[in-house]
Amino acid sequence: MTTLHGERVTLRPAGPEDVDGLAAIRATPEVRVRWQGEDLAAEIKDDLADPDLELLTIEHEGRVVGAIQWHEETDAMYRHAGMDLYLDPVVHGRGLGSDAVRTLSRHLIHELGHHRLVIDPAADNTAAIACYAKVGFQPVGVMRRYERGPDGTWHDGLLMDLLPEDLR
Repeated sequence: MTTLHGERVTLRPAGPEDVDGLAAIRATPEVRVRWQGEDLAAEIKDDLADPDLELLTIEHEGRVVGAIQWHEETDAMYRHAGMDLYLDPVVHGRGLGSDAVRTLSRHLIHELGHHRLVIDPAADNTAAIACYAKVGFQPVGVMRRYERGPDGTWHDGLLMDLLPEDLR
């Protein structure tokens, strides 16, 4: 994977040197409620070792402020890519998330030839949904009882997708 440059962010392949910083971001209450886990550093190391997942840091002004990851379905009948991300709460609301999503989306569409991208925020995560909509992702449907929340109950997810002509 190559380094990608957005308007305000840089996306670069994450490495072992990023584990502690990314784990600290995932440990913040605002992120942890969406990105749970027991041993966050171990989970990030597992992500780095996963051959089916590309993990990139999100950098802004020379500092790692989050991560964005993507995977692809390679079956020719269903080929597409999916992504997810988290940002340090200190940079929430600055447009960095939409810049990261737009930058990766352009790469996946224009460089890797994907005709469809998906993302699946929690149905109650209005900030994430607005961020993705700003880039052009559209709601496809609600996935009922999609993921287990930190309280142990099941919560709905929103499936959103983006076609090349939707990208803003």
